[in-house]
Amino acid sequence: MDQRNKLTKALTKNIHNPTLAWNLFKRILSVPISSSSISFRSVFRSIPIITNILIRAKMVSQIDHLQQLLLQQPQEVSHVSLFALIRVLSKSGLSDLAFSQFQSFRTQFPANPPPVYLYNVVLESSLREDKMDSFSWLYKDMVIAGVSPETYTFNLLIAGLCDSGRMEDAREVFDKMSVKGCRPNEFSFGILVRGYCRVRLSMQALELLDGMESFGVQPNTVIYNTLISSFCRDGRTDEAERLVERMREDGLFPDVVTFNSRISALCSAGKILEASRIFRDMQIDEELGLPRPNIITFNLMLEGFCKEGMLEEANTLVESMKRNESLMGLDSYNIWLLGLVRNGKLLEAQLVLKEMVDKGIEPNIYSFNTVMDGFCKNGLISDARMVMGLMISSGIGPDTVTYSTLLHGCCSTGKVLKANSILHGMMRRGCSPNTYTCNILLHSLWKEGRILEAEKLLQKMNERSYDLDNVTCNIMIDGLCKSGKLDEAVDIVKGMWIHGSAALGNLGNSFLGLVDSSGNGKKCLPDLITYSIIINGLCKAGRLDEARKKFIEMMGKNLHPDSIIYDTFIHSFCKHGKISSAFRVLKDMEKRGCNKSLQTYNSLIFGLGSKNQIFEIYGLLDDMKEKGITPNICTYNNMISCLCESGRIEDATSLFDEMLQKGISPNISSFRLLIKAFCKASDFGIAKEVFEIALSTCGHKEALYSLMFNELLIGGEVSEAKELFNAALDRYLDLGNFHYNDLIEKLCKDEMFENTSDILHKMIDKGYRFDPASFMPVIDGLGKRGKKHDADELADRMMDMASEGMGEKKITRNESAFNRQKQNRFSGSDWQTIIHRDDGSGLVLKALKRVQKGWGQGSISSLQPQNNDFLDYWG
Repeated sequence: MDQRNKLTKALTKNIHNPTLAWNLFKRILSVPISSSSISFRSVFRSIPIITNILIRAKMVSQIDHLQQLLLQQPQEVSHVSLFALIRVLSKSGLSDLAFSQFQSFRTQFPANPPPVYLYNVVLESSLREDKMDSFSWLYKDMVIAGVSPETYTFNLLIAGLCDSGRMEDAREVFDKMSVKGCRPNEFSFGILVRGYCRVRLSMQALELLDGMESFGVQPNTVIYNTLISSFCRDGRTDEAERLVERMREDGLFPDVVTFNSRISALCSAGKILEASRIFRDMQIDEELGLPRPNIITFNLMLEGFCKEGMLEEANTLVESMKRNESLMGLDSYNIWLLGLVRNGKLLEAQLVLKEMVDKGIEPNIYSFNTVMDGFCKNGLISDARMVMGLMISSGIGPDTVTYSTLLHGCCSTGKVLKANSILHGMMRRGCSPNTYTCNILLHSLWKEGRILEAEKLLQKMNERSYDLDNVTCNIMIDGLCKSGKLDEAVDIVKGMWIHGSAALGNLGNSFLGLVDSSGNGKKCLPDLITYSIIINGLCKAGRLDEARKKFIEMMGKNLHPDSIIYDTFIHSFCKHGKISSAFRVLKDMEKRGCNKSLQTYNSLIFGLGSKNQIFEIYGLLDDMKEKGITPNICTYNNMISCLCESGRIEDATSLFDEMLQKGISPNISSFRLLIKAFCKASDFGIAKEVFEIALSTCGHKEALYSLMFNELLIGGEVSEAKELFNAALDRYLDLGNFHYNDLIEKLCKDEMFENTSDILHKMIDKGYRFDPASFMPVIDGLGKRGKKHDADELADRMMDMASEGMGEKKITRNESAFNRQKQNRFSGSDWQTIIHRDDGSGLVLKALKRVQKGWGQGSISSLQPQNNDFLDYWG
């Protein structure tokens, strides 16, 4: 055995000693060789060995030295050796280094291009590591060098173009294969079919399948599965089923991947029962040759049941999976946990966590975060913190998602101080907040109106080099709009197109310089949400022309409006009585393929109602039914308002009844409209019954009491108003909206001074603070009737109130007195009997039938809603 062969064997034995192996290899190359000798084959065999040793040892400089050593060998030896080096580098995932070595070879030997197999190896490596620039260079160099591609080369090119979304170019390369003397094989078709399906061009993929026969190529199971999966994902289950049948006709048997695609699509489309039938057949129908379900199949069904809220079926499936331990793994448990949490079964989710631990299936951080998210979304922050404690005791450290979930829960429930504490705890544990975490806090601070603190947080985000993303910018813009700083918000949107997130530095002197203009700021451009916020702000401020300009600007930036932006315009035009403009927007909305939403209809119904166009409103209702959009309480309230204003109270009754029959609970606005309408028509008996229904449905709300009280006063029903006012005092309601001075004035005018005095004394005793001037007409009246003692006593109470600073123009409550007196309960009048009856909403339908008998008595020609009624309907 010659010296070179001995050294090669020694090299193999020292693969774990890279320095010695490298020195041995250099010794091998120091011996003169020729391409015809046995020694050449030894060198050639040793190149992959030494290259892999150097790669594992990360000896990059030695790899570069290796290239130089090989170049010093005779050309017929060096070329083949360099090819071997490049091949090993490519196969080892070092595509950049392989490409660099390849370029170096082409530079030094431009007239001697490498063989096609080496192009294929480096192309494949670049494609695998998504190095599309290298991929493109290699393809162009191959063309320039005149190297004839193989079918495999074309397949790589097609795959690269498909991965970069260049489907037209991929198809062009596919079509040129025959011209270049290469016939497409089943892999060529499969790659292109997959590319089409990825970009949702399933029909082009199907056409390609249809053309396979003309090339003499038979489709395989992979191609069919790719197509079936694509059609299923697009919700086109009928086409998918036809492909399954065609697959069988071609002599191919659908496998578990085929069936999983079908089941996934059916579950996504909400067709869970159909998916369940296929799943059952897979389990029991062996005669049909159906594949047995695998763990993916079970998980798909479990996820589908949970998504549809079918927890009983999901639980049955879980129990069957538990009987086969290989089916109920961590992924399955996590799906089950998420399903329970999303369906509000938080206690059950906790029990599942415990069960996982008991069975030796360790929950991962996703498991704990899922349960914590459920608690936080339901405002149960303490429970969420207990789950985090369990996580820590299990040896799993909370991550940024864990803390962000807790922070979001605290901020959503207004517990900003607790959120701050969690943030400090997060930092202490060495878990750094990310942009998402900071955005949660930023949004909360704006929501709370704590602008200075939002400013400081933004400054800290910038100082610590957080990427201020679109969400950050949109939060700031939204906060400015809602805090009345609309012009600053407009300036930021304008600046974002130039400076990106650095435009936040234009928030005015208080924010100037907080945002660095360097870094990735320019990547942060206004999006659809940005324009939705700014257009909404401009519309709410009545600046509709500016909102239109922003809309045009948005379109010019190739941002296409969605239904939310169109609804904003329709809502604003209707609010300002510009109905024709609203319908022009609607026409453009439909032209651009945006679907009308419930809000669209509610806005239009409100707008038409303000113009008393009842016939058109009923037309919109019919259109809603055709589109499958169910009216909500806002829809009915807008229509009831319109009917009441038009004096069509009987129709309003029918509509109210229809609403109840459909299971839509009326709100305070619904009852307010009816009570006002009946009181306007002097039908106080019916109004009183509606009030009774309202209390049993909505509860004892101040808005209902004040409305009924004020309407009774306007209608001259002073005695009834007085009884109701006393009942409101007994309920300790806020009296800010009660026209109590009008009651005092009317009672004094009727010389009911004793009753008036009793009311004032009662208000003081229950801790209410009000205008001392209310005493004057009563004191004067008592004095004129010779009741000097009562007058003096009342005057003393007035002076005490004034001297103690209790007198205010706006009525308020002395909270300490209010809390002391709230123990007293009620007795007395007919009104008190009504308001203290807590017999539930079952009374509503029965009472409504009684009320309907008296409906329509009297005429209501103009019942105008209060200015803020629409906001109540909208909410």
